[in-house]
Amino acid sequence: MRWLPPSGMSGRALEYDFREGGRYRIELRYDGKRATASAKTTDQTDITHGRFLELRPGRAITQSVEFESSDPTFAGEMTMTWSFEAEAHGTLVTVTADHVPPGISKADHGAGLRSSLENLATFVERV
Repeated sequence: MRWLPPSGMSGRALEYDFREGGRYRIELRYDGKRATASAKTTDQTDITHGRFLELRPGRAITQSVEFESSDPTFAGEMTMTWSFEAEAHGTLVTVTADHVPPGISKADHGAGLRSSLENLATFVERV
C-alpha cells in the first residue's frame, strides 16, 4: 500500500488474500481534513473489494474491483489487468480497465492510474 494510492491519498489493506480466487478489500483515504466530492464511500474514503481472477507470475495480475458506494454511478464490477513486460532497462507496466463505472471519468481514472504507476516506479527505484 506504499505505492498504490494515487497522489493525495494513503491506503490500507482491510483484507488481502493474494492468490487466484482470493479476495481483498482496501481503503484509500484522501489526505487533508476537508471532504471531497471525489470520494466514493465516505467524504474522505474510497473502499473497494474484489477478487484476484488470474495471477500469471512475472506477466500479469487480473482482478475484479467494486466500489462500496451508495451512489449508483459507482456501482458494478470493473476488471483491471496489470501487465508486466521485460525491457532492456526495467519492466514496462501497463494497466487496462474494463467496465469502469460511469461515475469515474476517463480523465480522472487515467490520472489516478498514472499517479499509481509513478509511485510504483519511485518505490522500485529505491529498493
